[in-house]
Amino acid sequence: MPNNRISNHFIAFVLPVLSSLFVMPSPACAEGLDIESYAFRARVSEQTVLGRDAPEEFEEYDVSASIDMDWHFFSLDWRLMGSAGLLRSSGKNALALSVIPEILFATADKRFMLDIGAGGALFSKYRFGSQDYGGPFQFALTLGLRIPLYKKLGVGYRFMHYSDAGINGPDTIGADFHMIEFVYRL
Repeated sequence: MPNNRISNHFIAFVLPVLSSLFVMPSPACAEGLDIESYAFRARVSEQTVLGRDAPEEFEEYDVSASIDMDWHFFSLDWRLMGSAGLLRSSGKNALALSVIPEILFATADKRFMLDIGAGGALFSKYRFGSQDYGGPFQFALTLGLRIPLYKKLGVGYRFMHYSDAGINGPDTIGADFHMIEFVYRL
């Protein structure tokens, strides 16, 4: 029980700190690496995992930062999306962290964007009621669409899939998240 209390306090501290990034100016991360946007996301879907029913229903809320990698390959742009957030189900909370390289298809001004990516995620807990993700490391797949609303503000849809791809055995099950994201472009 003390570990659960520590996790809850850690999450209660991390999310507000990460949310404050929305009001900070864009720092240069390194030569050629600049933060392009911040987003707040929330799950809006039902319990399915690529067509199957998941045993548990989840809530997910997170903040993300997208970094322009300034890499161009066959006229495709690349970026790196990192996120931190709360994964909740069956009365348990977990910290979910992810880093996902993405291929970006966008207009020249990057106001309208479609991205697809694959990377990794870490969960502070991976068992929620009858659902077992299999371990703290998960593969993460994503597809996103963003459109502008007003000046630097935008809205988007993001599909996220977490799975251990069977590396922890055949009885594990991942989760799909259909999310709405609110975006601030720098």
